[in-house]
Amino acid sequence: MATNGQTLTTLLAEDVDAGFTELVRIHASTVHAYLHRVSGSAADADDLGQDTLLRAYTALRTYPPQRRRDLHVRTWLLTIATNVWRNHVRTRTRRPDTVARLDEAAGAWADDAPGPEEHAANAEQRRRLVIALTELPERHRIPVVLRHIVGLSYAEVAQVQGCPVGTAKAQVARGVVSLRSLLGDTDSPEEVTA
Repeated sequence: MATNGQTLTTLLAEDVDAGFTELVRIHASTVHAYLHRVSGSAADADDLGQDTLLRAYTALRTYPPQRRRDLHVRTWLLTIATNVWRNHVRTRTRRPDTVARLDEAAGAWADDAPGPEEHAANAEQRRRLVIALTELPERHRIPVVLRHIVGLSYAEVAQVQGCPVGTAKAQVARGVVSLRSLLGDTDSPEEVTA
């Protein structure tokens, strides 16, 4: 564990194995949440998350200490996760049963609503959001999830997507407009996210 002011990247530079253990502790849930929202499936998110972390560890073993020290770990991991997701989509031989996966994803999100009526309304809203997210084309879904669900800045979204910041902003904006259209909603982007 990184202690006494020792940062994760310093720990990675000094000891890859100990640093990677800390990296997993800190960032595995973010990677899983991102992949869950993009794929719509907790099972796929588990598998893809493991693949992401394996690829990250393999890459870290080949990096010199200074490169490990200079990493922007969260953005780097989400870039790997995005590439793993895209590879998964490319190699998938048949489309999964979307309805079962959407029910699974909608039920897996925690709900902090205090009462039964509010709980039912929030669950329905989340279910609609999950369905709408999966209907978005990938070029819009990934930036929307990165920005509004994972909480990356536009600069980080651009880095993950490998594009200029202006392009990332446009992709997010178009995705939100498409999402609003699918939801039949006129709320602001922050109000339509989960």
